[in-house]
Amino acid sequence: MSDIVTFGETMLRLSPPGSERLENADELEVRAGGAESNVAIAASRLGASATWLSKVPETPLGRRVVGELRGHGIETDVVWSHRGRQGTYYLEHAGEPRGTNVIYDRENTAISTAEAREFDIDLIQNAQVFFTTGITPALSTTLRDTTLNLLKAARKGGTSTAFDFNYRNKLWSPDEARETLTKLFPGIDILVIAARDARTVLGFEGDPRQLAHKLGSQYDFTTVVVTRGEEGAVGWHDSVVHDHAAYETDTVDPIGTGDAFTGAFIARRLDGDDVPTALEYAAATAALKRTIPGDAALVTADEVEAVVKDSGEGISR
Repeated sequence: MSDIVTFGETMLRLSPPGSERLENADELEVRAGGAESNVAIAASRLGASATWLSKVPETPLGRRVVGELRGHGIETDVVWSHRGRQGTYYLEHAGEPRGTNVIYDRENTAISTAEAREFDIDLIQNAQVFFTTGITPALSTTLRDTTLNLLKAARKGGTSTAFDFNYRNKLWSPDEARETLTKLFPGIDILVIAARDARTVLGFEGDPRQLAHKLGSQYDFTTVVVTRGEEGAVGWHDSVVHDHAAYETDTVDPIGTGDAFTGAFIARRLDGDDVPTALEYAAATAALKRTIPGDAALVTADEVEAVVKDSGEGISR
């Protein structure tokens, strides 16, 4: 039995070296990357046992993804498919004004056909937390039903549910996302959402503390975490809003920072921390992730602890 079970797509990330353009690259670095597996890895690194559920093509590329995730210390429980392909994405790193560019290639993937009946529901119902994100139902109409059904199954089995809103404008419009994701809200205990998404997609107004309180009050969430990028995050729980600033970091690779934050937050809550302390360790994990190439937060608990202890930032309540 795992402490946390996550469900979603993990792609292969292909990146040219340095700030090279894809059109001129002679070689590409290959890594696995996906929000739900990133969360599982971060949670595992902070001491929680984690399993990633997905549907993966029975191909060398699909096996490459699964093998890498297992190498990062998480369990995988996948449906191997002889239909559909392995999703990929291409990443160009660059400074301003060009910025980092992501190009998705995830049409007709194996995961897009995944149905709830294909998975071992006992794995979810025996876990303490089931986690997925708003990316998953954006991938296909089938996955919209699957996500809803798996959240319902988790709730029915007494498993807490956690959900990162994770809006991606390259996958769907704000109106489509709002219509679909708000239907999932009744099945969610812990919501993580970026302040910009609460405003742009859900139409909420106010500063992050106000957004957290409004979301927590309007919907039946147990906990709401509103992230605010370089300014840190706020957490709403028991009608109280807690605030924690981001830690200073030298950014090597920002991809996966939010997933590292979420995975660490869930792991620390599972370990018994209160919301302010979980926010503190989540912020430290996110800061460390930004110094590491790739999507995964390959950190140690001791490194996270050192960031927390060495920082002059306190917790404000």
